[in-house]
Order: sequence, then structure tokens, then C-alpha cells
Amino acid sequence: MGYEVHITRKEEWFEEEGPEITIEEWKNYVVSDPKMRLDGFAEATTPDGSILRVESPGLSVWVAYSKHEEYGNMAWFDHYKDRITVKNPDEEILIKMHAIASALEAKVQGDEGEIYDSNGQSNWQELRGNTGSESVVAKKPWWKFWS
Repeated sequence: MGYEVHITRKEEWFEEEGPEITIEEWKNYVVSDPKMRLDGFAEATTPDGSILRVESPGLSVWVAYSKHEEYGNMAWFDHYKDRITVKNPDEEILIKMHAIASALEAKVQGDEGEIYDSNGQSNWQELRGNTGSESVVAKKPWWKFWS
């Protein structure tokens, strides 16, 4: 499944209501950024040789990612519902996400509610109160974690 980080305009990325990033806005952004490419699908070959293909009209790749390999590791950005989502981003991808969020007048927010800045750093410790205690930011109802 993995951890997801979102570019969103909502107070909390999972909320039903609130300002959205439309697919049209996303496609316009991707076309305007020469380091992004709108593919609409992703393919991978499994160890047994079969092809796994995922299709999504807003699925895009950041081709300037330093770990980019044409048939391997890629930085995939997907428009999903009302936001842009990336699975398991590293610091470099988080920095790119922040640049995109700034252009779209949005923010970068992780699954647990943490916000990422222009350096790819989150306010996770601040949200936890620097105590190592249980997260106080996971407000999404348990039945919506899979939607």
C-alpha cells in the first residue's frame, strides 16, 4: 500500500468538502512544466514477466528526478479525485511537490496530516508535541482510510 503525500487545497487532504485541484488545472500545470510528462498510465514488469499496467488520466512523471530510470524508478504524480498524490516520496520529490503546490496555490500534506515545507521537511515533531506520543493529527475516520 505505502505512504502517500498529497498536494491539496483542503484543510485536511481527506475531507469531502473544500477547494479542489481539478484535472484540467493539473494537466495545464504538467504541460507548462518542461520537466513533467503526462503519460496517463504506468507499466511495470513483474518478476514472472507479466505486465502490470495502471491507467489514470492525470498520471504524470517528473523526468528530472535524479533517480529517474526510463524502465525502472520514476517519480509518479497522480491526480486523484481533487488532489495530486505521490506514494512514498523521498526528500527530493517532496521539494518538487512543494514547488508544484506553490504554483497551484495549495500545500503538501502527508497521510497523517503533517505539512511539508520547501526543503521537504515536515512539521511532524511539532504536531506530536515533541513527546513521541501518539499522533494527534490523524483525524480521518477509520472507515475512510481505504477510500
